[in-house]
Parts: sequence; C-alpha cells; structure tokens
Amino acid sequence: MTKRVLIIIGPDFEDLELFYPLYRLKEAGFEVTIAAPWKGKLSGKHGYTVEVNKSFEEINSDEYDALVIPGGREPERIRVFAREQAVRIIQHFMDKRKPVAAICHDGPQLLISAERVRGYKLTSYPGTSDDIRAAGGIWVNDPVVVDKNLVTARIPDDLPYWTKEFIKMLLS
Repeated sequence: MTKRVLIIIGPDFEDLELFYPLYRLKEAGFEVTIAAPWKGKLSGKHGYTVEVNKSFEEINSDEYDALVIPGGREPERIRVFAREQAVRIIQHFMDKRKPVAAICHDGPQLLISAERVRGYKLTSYPGTSDDIRAAGGIWVNDPVVVDKNLVTARIPDDLPYWTKEFIKMLLS
C-alpha cells in the first residue's frame, strides 16, 4: 500500500524546501497532498506557485502516514490565518509518532506553536536555536538531525541529507 504524505504550507513558503521534498517523495512512489489555510494557488518567496490540494480544515490526519513542514515565511502567515488547524495537524502526527520532517526556522517554529519540541533533539536555522531551547528542545547545529519520529534540517543546502533521512524513515 502506498504511503500518504501531507505537506503543510502557507503564503511565502521557501520554494526549494517545498519542491525538493515534493518531487523526491513522488519519485520514491509516495502519494503527496499539499495543504494550506485555503485551497487555490499559493506563491513561494521566490515566485514559484503550487496548487493547494486541500485546506487545513479538510485534513483528516488519520489518512496520512507522514508530515512535511517546509520553511519560508509561512509560520507567521499560518499562525495568523490558521493557527488552530495547523496545531491540530502537527499535534496528531507528533503524538502518534508518525514521521515528521521540518526545516529552516519555520518548520521548528510551528512545532513550537504545537508545543511538541520538549525533549526532542533537533536542528534549525541558527536564529531559532533560542526559541527551541526555550520550548524545551535540544538544539544542535548539524545539517540533519533524526530523533524518534522527527527529522530536522537547517537550510536549503541541507535538503539532500534531510530528504534522504526522511525517506529512509518512511521506508523502514
């Protein structure tokens, strides 16, 4: 049975951090759904657009095996437009110990909003290290960190390592 992966985004997502894992996951045979606060087209920081398959309100997290949270400017947008729905989705995946991949400052910031970094070892863009520590996480400055069900990375240069570890987790 094909595993289903949910990617959550908001306006001004980091283009590379969405499209790199999106295409790698599809290439590896996973079914991928993109969700955002609303359906339609969304633009990334660098002008690339993507068609959103479902709104956050339409998401039944039980239907998905894993979650990807790309970076960009989206967490502040998501926190404004759909905080409760995003938190509900993230908490489900973390509480059920389903694989979760988060990158940059944004993915970890949404994990913080969902109150799900305490006790986890993770990485992020260095500017978010204080926020992670304040939320009870253990921050390290490595290209990719895998802890339990969580795979994190810092910046677009880390995408190959991050995506490789996430796909390895999905296949195990």
